[in-house]
Amino acid sequence: MPDQRDPAPYDALLLLSFGGPEGPDDVVPFLENVTRGRGIPKERLKEVGQHYFLFGGVSPINEQNRALLDALREDFAEHGLDGLPVYWGNRNWAPYLVDTLREMAADGRRRVAVLATSAYASYSGCRQYRENLAEALATLEAEGTAPPRVDKLRHYFNHPGFVRPMVDGVLKSLAELDESVRAGAHLAFTTHSIPTASADTSGPAGEHGDGGAYVAEHLDVARLIAEAVREETGVAHPWQLVYQSRSGAPHTPWLEPDICDHLEERHAAGVPAVVMVPIGFVSDHMEVLYDLDTEATARAAELGLPVRRSATVGADPRFAAAVRGLLLERAATERGFVVERCALGALGPSHDLCPVGCCPARSPKPAAAGADSPYA
Repeated sequence: MPDQRDPAPYDALLLLSFGGPEGPDDVVPFLENVTRGRGIPKERLKEVGQHYFLFGGVSPINEQNRALLDALREDFAEHGLDGLPVYWGNRNWAPYLVDTLREMAADGRRRVAVLATSAYASYSGCRQYRENLAEALATLEAEGTAPPRVDKLRHYFNHPGFVRPMVDGVLKSLAELDESVRAGAHLAFTTHSIPTASADTSGPAGEHGDGGAYVAEHLDVARLIAEAVREETGVAHPWQLVYQSRSGAPHTPWLEPDICDHLEERHAAGVPAVVMVPIGFVSDHMEVLYDLDTEATARAAELGLPVRRSATVGADPRFAAAVRGLLLERAATERGFVVERCALGALGPSHDLCPVGCCPARSPKPAAAGADSPYA
């Protein structure tokens, strides 16, 4: 049996996230980073940035990542992994991924496990992170620095440490509803809308099709949560997977229905209350605060429809423990052990190594930590 506290061959963990502005002056430069190469005028970015300006120009994602870093370090220290350092790098704002990898290389880190703050398969939620890793590694090589090897930890959408905190969040939200509407409350499981073409090609090639792995994985998590709520309350709440945060051109098909449209439809159908469950998000970042807590909640108020929004996982200690489990599981596998992989639901544990053709890009770019990686 593998040593349950041995992270070898890994000598560091990298928390890889999206990034966000930390003040009004950061908003437009941040959005320029996010949209680089798309030719979007600065005036349009200022319009898009109004969501951030409503909150003082500060995205909560960076502070939430700091809280997760603290939770990971505390969990690691409590379980004999305090010698394994945890670093943090972002795709679109400081601390930038390439700067963090430079720091790791200077610190002598040679084999790095990477946790992306995206739980599901999709181009934007997985392969784009892998492309960013490859670009940063190539930059280090061009500078004459030997980059560390990076291995991205598997998707964790159905890990108990990710699912159970969300179950508790739904139970808490239901308890906050008035008793007169609680039993009839509808559960609206929300995630980020993406173009249907991207959804259909998400996951390994064998899973491509209507909605691909992206929709299938979210549906599996929604079923797990709804069933757990039924078991604990005795009430089988009706539910549906819905979408939010669409940002594409109007003529491009994206996943639907939108959460606001869904609230209107459920209200018209006589539903007495709705709990919005943001299963597609690791933490309460801007798209949760604006699209759900601000926009969708305001629409529900106009309708006279009672709503609650359940919590995301954030820095829950159970999620930190799940990350430790994913790291040690992968470490043991890399050392040649066959290990039991923690997963709930019908889909089972995800792959360690993204296969060729998994979540393909419209314009192919090198991507690290996959079967097609240029970095062994």
